[in-house]
Amino acid sequence: MRIIHCEDYGRLSADAAALVLAEIARRADALVCAATGRSPSGLYAELARNAAADPTRFDRLRIVQLDEWGGVPATDPGSCAHYLRTRLLDPLGIPSDRFLALDATAEDPAAECGRVRTELERSGPIDICVLGLGVNGHIGFNEPAPSLTPRCHVAQLSPTTRRHAMVRSLEHQPTYGLTLGMGEILASRRILLLVTGEGKRGVTHGLLAGDVTTSLPASLLWLHPNVDCFVERSVLES
Repeated sequence: MRIIHCEDYGRLSADAAALVLAEIARRADALVCAATGRSPSGLYAELARNAAADPTRFDRLRIVQLDEWGGVPATDPGSCAHYLRTRLLDPLGIPSDRFLALDATAEDPAAECGRVRTELERSGPIDICVLGLGVNGHIGFNEPAPSLTPRCHVAQLSPTTRRHAMVRSLEHQPTYGLTLGMGEILASRRILLLVTGEGKRGVTHGLLAGDVTTSLPASLLWLHPNVDCFVERSVLES
């Protein structure tokens, strides 16, 4: 894992965007796994500015959704799908046929995860996986636990995750989520981990210590040969 210390959030977002753009220049039809939340929003804004300057840059780019709140429709402003639609898909001109989404309102959530697993096997692997670090060390909805499910699955949300800022706007508070598994994440060709936000000093120090444990799922990224970890300076000072 390459650790890149960034002076501020703007520098982190710009540097991460430069890396993503360089990868897309090499592989125009790259499959990008997209996280949600504050951490990647600056990166997505940088990509949107590039799309405005060169509308053809992302003509072949494909996006796969990292996770979704259980039972929340894609039209809900608090859903992960809505976040991606407004901040990434629409600004980059990504149509629905180049977006592999998780339908959290499916009658059978487990079957929906099976559909995404099959589609990812057909169209993958992921070329660039953009991740944020949860305050409890989770990646997607791969929560700290004695063991982890390797492929796309229905995950029970921890109390910490259920207090996430995105949940506060939801009418019905989710108890589960749909998420790609750590096996699918670790099969990515390149991973970007963005470490920003308040209250993450302890978990960040735990990650940077380099020990690998399922009680800190992000630490499994140490097992991958091509990870760039961008750390905002204020995280380690908070």
